[in-house]
Amino acid sequence: MPNRRLLFRSPLPDGKRAPLARVPRLPHPHHLPERSTYKSHPTWKRSCLTFRTTTAKATFSTSSQTDRRNRSTQQSNTQSNDRPTTKMAAERSANFEAQLKRNPHPDFKKEEASRPPFDTSSTFRYTQTPDPSWVFGRGANQLEGNPHERHPHIPIDPHAEGRPSAFNYKLLISAVIPRPIAFLSTRGPDVPGQEGGGVTNLAPFSYFQMINHDPPLFVIGFTGPADVSSAKDSLRNLVQTKECVINIIGEDFVEAANSTSINAPYGKSEWNISGLNPVYSCETVPRVPRVAEAIFSIEGKLESFREFQSKATPDKTSGTMVIIEGTRFWARKDAINEDLSQLDAKVLRPMSRLGGITYGRVTEALELPRPDFKKDLGGEEGYAKLADREKAN
Repeated sequence: MPNRRLLFRSPLPDGKRAPLARVPRLPHPHHLPERSTYKSHPTWKRSCLTFRTTTAKATFSTSSQTDRRNRSTQQSNTQSNDRPTTKMAAERSANFEAQLKRNPHPDFKKEEASRPPFDTSSTFRYTQTPDPSWVFGRGANQLEGNPHERHPHIPIDPHAEGRPSAFNYKLLISAVIPRPIAFLSTRGPDVPGQEGGGVTNLAPFSYFQMINHDPPLFVIGFTGPADVSSAKDSLRNLVQTKECVINIIGEDFVEAANSTSINAPYGKSEWNISGLNPVYSCETVPRVPRVAEAIFSIEGKLESFREFQSKATPDKTSGTMVIIEGTRFWARKDAINEDLSQLDAKVLRPMSRLGGITYGRVTEALELPRPDFKKDLGGEEGYAKLADREKAN
């Protein structure tokens, strides 16, 4: 049987799509196209085959031969009743939300009316640290006494029998806080006759973080698989076009940003729903708009992605992690310093995500210099004193 091959398409520098390139399925260095390089992890079943050509780079994750054969069969049989569909993905999302019970208030507007109004006079300010007299070796400050001695900790098995995965979600988003938000702008491929082709999409994601600065790299987590037939709208667009813009949400458009989390069908643009203004001025991803109201935005291109298998439901893809390389930054002039190296938090006024449906403001901060081992601790001599004190206690 002839060796089957993988097909991939990569963007050209001018944004056009290159012709399909054929790459050996099980490559050996002498099989690779000219001017390509090869890298692989020691463990073959989870190896990463990276191909660099003169126009682009594509990353493929491989598993066992059986998994590859099953995936290939599923992709070729587009009429299979088992193939996931966008409608099925929407139903799964609705079922998860029903189990999650994200909104704890039967009548949210009534609950909101009982609260004080938003304080527009509150501005970003610095305060002292909780304990300005803290010294090395002291441990936790004593503002709250020693609650860890009064209240015991309990272990939680994320995969305990009968524990829904939604419980882990609710627990983690309430524990890992505050979380920055990636307000992600994407656009579907311009394919004639394809439903939703070329339609822009806008959505917030709080599974988001910066992971490197050279090159600038960002990670975003999505629930569900990357398969374009069942992926979330933003993930589908990102996988197909490999382009996006990450915008930072500010206080002045948080309601509009939140509205884009609506469960609109694919092909229905959240720009219309939110009323926010798209700006088509991006230099490296010209097809994708940035949010005009955002004080800081990042043009990005998909570097790689990886899917994760569920432990609660075997053989189900529960999530996808994407790595995005920042290719251009956009900052409002009144928010950035002269050498373009730092933003002013007073102007940025970023919003963050907490647990449930809660957002957080940044109105207060404190500063703590990074200590120097020799200057501040006293070097080896100072460290030895702390060690002796610990032994004496």
